[in-house]
Amino acid sequence: MQSPNGTLTLEELGHLISEHRDAEGALLPILHAIQDACGCIPDAAHRLICDALNISEAELRGVISFYHDFREKPAGRHVLKVCRAEACQSVGGDAVVAALLDRLGLDWHGTTANGAVTVEPVYCLGLCACGPAAMVDGRVLGRVDAAKLDALLAEAGA
Repeated sequence: MQSPNGTLTLEELGHLISEHRDAEGALLPILHAIQDACGCIPDAAHRLICDALNISEAELRGVISFYHDFREKPAGRHVLKVCRAEACQSVGGDAVVAALLDRLGLDWHGTTANGAVTVEPVYCLGLCACGPAAMVDGRVLGRVDAAKLDALLAEAGA
């Protein structure tokens, strides 16, 4: 259903919303469906969602901003999530991620200029004994250091 430019028509967005509108707790299933189809929650979908669920724009934005997995802009071709929890910080995670962001010239949630990689924080990947931990496109990695990240970035084309 995704169009060539990564967005959906208003009619297609409306269809996705109507598919999930009657589900219990419909907002999250709607947001997931739209993000799966578009790569993000586009502004064009906001009014449609609010009208369908009788919620305010502020409520919608609050939910989108609360859950870190929702995006307002499409992510890069690869998503690198780096653990920011205390266990990973205590074994050097802060230094590893600072060097990574500096090397790429990005802040958190940033995407490389070529669209290859988006870097996002995550709070615990369940590898506390093997920190620092990261996840690339759903693949979890432990004991991540600068060399492992460089190899991942090269593989991703960043």
